[in-house]
Amino acid sequence: MQQESKNCQNCKREFLIEPRDFVFYEKIQVPPPTFCPECRLQRRLAFSNERALYKRACDKCKKQGIAIYSPDKEGLVSRYTQNKEVTVYCQPCWWGDTWDATEYGTDVDFSKPFLSQVQALLKKIPMVNLHSLYATLVNSEYTHMADNLKNCYLTTRSNFDENCAYGSCITRTKDSVDNFMLDQCELMYESVNCQKCYRTMYSLDCENCRDVMFSRNCVECSDCFGCVNLRNKQYYIFNEPYTKEQYEARLKEYREASAQQREIFKKKAYETWMRFPHKYTHVSHSVNVSGDYISNSNNTQNSFLVSDMQDSRYCFFVTPGGTTDCYDFTHYGETSNLLYEAIQVGPKASGIRFSWWIVGNVQECEYSMFLVNCSNCFGCVGLKRKQYCIFNKQYSKEEYGKLRKRIISQMNENPFRDKVGNEYRYGEFFPIGFSPFAYNESTAQEFFPLVKEQAKEKGYGWKEAEQRDVAITMASDKLPDSIGSVDDSILKETIGCEHEGTCNEGCTQAFRIVPQELKFYKEMDLPLPRLCPNCRHYARLKLRNSVTLWLRTCQCNGKKSAGGVYENQADHAHQTNACANEFQTSYSPEREEIVYCEQCYQQEIL
Repeated sequence: MQQESKNCQNCKREFLIEPRDFVFYEKIQVPPPTFCPECRLQRRLAFSNERALYKRACDKCKKQGIAIYSPDKEGLVSRYTQNKEVTVYCQPCWWGDTWDATEYGTDVDFSKPFLSQVQALLKKIPMVNLHSLYATLVNSEYTHMADNLKNCYLTTRSNFDENCAYGSCITRTKDSVDNFMLDQCELMYESVNCQKCYRTMYSLDCENCRDVMFSRNCVECSDCFGCVNLRNKQYYIFNEPYTKEQYEARLKEYREASAQQREIFKKKAYETWMRFPHKYTHVSHSVNVSGDYISNSNNTQNSFLVSDMQDSRYCFFVTPGGTTDCYDFTHYGETSNLLYEAIQVGPKASGIRFSWWIVGNVQECEYSMFLVNCSNCFGCVGLKRKQYCIFNKQYSKEEYGKLRKRIISQMNENPFRDKVGNEYRYGEFFPIGFSPFAYNESTAQEFFPLVKEQAKEKGYGWKEAEQRDVAITMASDKLPDSIGSVDDSILKETIGCEHEGTCNEGCTQAFRIVPQELKFYKEMDLPLPRLCPNCRHYARLKLRNSVTLWLRTCQCNGKKSAGGVYENQADHAHQTNACANEFQTSYSPEREEIVYCEQCYQQEIL
């Protein structure tokens, strides 16, 4: 089939459907999409609330805990249930056998749009307070979107970690605090996109490094401070070599620095990073891929933050573990295949379409939410170990097949329409307005930020900043400058966030230091943070690239970079001429980084 150009229903921009896309859609028997790839990702991420956590009692056992659903009347509550709160169960109650979602089963009403009936079913079913695999957590009850954690606290979108806190997208990592996108690391602090590193702090895009601080894109390095683009180096400060004795003397000064001085180091390191070229993408051990932050993958295009993935496209936040043949899939996915327009699915799932939070060995399910170990379910919510169900009602295999076909026909003849007129026939994911989270509570706000007026105009929920009744006992500017003068009394203090709730970053305005965290700061000789965990998370997000690709030309201009900021250290194949190589990159043209193609970058690094 030939390439086809379409205009997105939602943003009205043109997007392409290529021959390989049509092959996939035919394989899973769905029509091509009517939303562009970015609007499809935004729509899925609106169903992911990673960081907006609330104190809330279980509606079944009444035990107090935390939940991703606000206890007030905002968001889903006011829009869907006429001011009646949603029902939320704690993990032991939700996963237990004391309730059965088939009790909420209902018949299909062919006089109404199918999706409006899914929406009605959703608001009847108890929801689990946190999206973690409860049975795999050890002393890690305050974690979300996680599995196989031990002694972890406020860690999200992570798995197989131990003694970690305030991290996101952390995998196989130990004894680390305040990080984003780590794999197989230990003793890490305030670092982003690092693999197999040890005692690495305030650093970005490093691999196999040890005892490194304020550094970027260093590989196989140790004992480096404020460095960029180094390979197999030791005892370097701001890319200048030192003897071991000189380095250790200088490092002692840096380690004893106050919190304010560390901010100065951070700024100087950033300025150093900007004077050197950066490779156009973060891809390793992969063949025929496009996007960013891709590793150990093959034939995977337009994807971000994926590992060990094959024959896929438009995927995001995929857990390592062998995911194949997926399109428009977000989060989890380990050992899964044939997933389409789905979020938080896996492991060992197959044939999941237009669905949210499907866990376990689930097969051939569509337009469903909160399913566990089910197969052949259509428009179901909250089922466990069921098959051939529609709207939580049991059917025979033959009845199921006939009714499913009839519903698909009805979806195309009588589509659901959202507030702005977008039509949802068979083949589209749930509208953003169905999400139980306000738009600014969801991960969509992190990657596709909107202001309140824009969200309201689209019909999305918006969560107003809460007036918190919190008695701040210590302002952030009154915290001790160094950890050496901090004792256990700090654990009793309620510290005011430096942003004071004015940053639009989910600021909690106040925060506490927990014992696990204080122990880490003392052992690593780190000053106490001045920002709340949410504001620290947003600061790290600013260090990672976007999920949009731009067509750009290499900025190597012969002997120097375009603009003359960087002078090349080696001769390139294009000699004194500007490099003509073009590429797709997630570095937008407005960013400060000097962006080189693969060939020019390698000439300067190796």
